[in-house]
Amino acid sequence: MKTLTFEVHTGRTPVVQDITRQCTRFARESADHGDGLLHVFVPHATAGVAIIELGAGSDDDLLATLADLLPADRRWRHAHGSPGHGRSHVLPALIPPYATVPVIGGRLALGPWQSITVVDLNVDNPDREVRLSFVG
Repeated sequence: MKTLTFEVHTGRTPVVQDITRQCTRFARESADHGDGLLHVFVPHATAGVAIIELGAGSDDDLLATLADLLPADRRWRHAHGSPGHGRSHVLPALIPPYATVPVIGGRLALGPWQSITVVDLNVDNPDREVRLSFVG
């Protein structure tokens, strides 16, 4: 198994951050033209990993849907930090902190419109760690 850890700056506003490029590079280098699985994990209680289409508004639609489902207000029992911080702790139940993608011939077997993203609603923590593991 091979592992890589890197940082992603998600900023101070809710975001869907594309990490496909880093995942593609790591899978290509790790697989050496072979097959296996790429596991993507964010070791945070307030972020998730989603595979979605980007660039056509789907990322904005996802953030709008999450804002409707998980409003940034003071209703949350987990109440430290900025208003709505508790919603960030609920996010991983809806968008898990991991995803696994097949690698075939050294290439991610994503669909033509799929991207790997970090979803982060937590405005209190602008930097995230991502761990990639390749098993082949």
